[in-house]
Amino acid sequence: MFTSVDDVSARLAETGYLASPAVATTVFLAARLGKPLLVEGPAGVGKTELAKAVARVTDARLVRLQCYEGVDEARALYEWNHAKQLLRISAGRDESWDEARTDIFGEEFLLPRPLLTAIRGDDAKVLLIDETDKADVEVEGLLLEVLSDFQVTVPELGTVTATRRPFVVLTSNASRELSEALRRRCLFLHIGFPEEELERRIVRLKVPDLDETLAGSLVRVVGALRAMELRKVPSVAETVDWARTLLALGADTLDEALVRDTLGVVLKQQDDVLRAAAKLDLDTL
Repeated sequence: MFTSVDDVSARLAETGYLASPAVATTVFLAARLGKPLLVEGPAGVGKTELAKAVARVTDARLVRLQCYEGVDEARALYEWNHAKQLLRISAGRDESWDEARTDIFGEEFLLPRPLLTAIRGDDAKVLLIDETDKADVEVEGLLLEVLSDFQVTVPELGTVTATRRPFVVLTSNASRELSEALRRRCLFLHIGFPEEELERRIVRLKVPDLDETLAGSLVRVVGALRAMELRKVPSVAETVDWARTLLALGADTLDEALVRDTLGVVLKQQDDVLRAAAKLDLDTL
């Protein structure tokens, strides 16, 4: 997929994803070693976008399993098209059960979900298991089987083994601790808030019409907000949204009135807005 760490950085940048050296190195190793990549970090720092960017630069199909409380094997792996099966049984009333069973548990009636879809076929795929920490612990057992051998057993059809392994990215916001067994099967990458220079480059890339000086001021203000004891500090996504807001307002500089009026773009809790408005001092930035 990639020839070097520099190749990762350059190709991701072409899609608009500016990767730090640590991110580029870990992506390269995951691709070279054929291991899943577990990416942790706060929301909005680019974990999901990393998987999408890898899919774009490698011309691979993105297969996404969005995790949530209650997701089960049927939603993650496969299920049968019961309505179609019933229609088939009704149409063959004169058949024996053994004859009907052989038919209705065939490929025509199978509904593959993301995990099964990712290991079938010879085309290049990126499997994104998004917000893994939101799934129930039982789902991790299913992931262990799939990520260990890249095969899935469908009792009625047999074992499906990947002929071409997908590039796997698991993301987590660390809302709960993932099992050690799952972690051992992955390379680990933590994506935190970027350094000031990298974030400024990201803003300039995503909002190219924003004045460079204003972009620098914006990034410094966001850095000051992150240093405060807030319930939810702004992520990179909020920084970009704020930059787009300033551009839409035709702002040339950041002043106290403008910051106060637009804090709701980057802070989503009223007590955070009040605390920031009281403590933020633009003259020191």
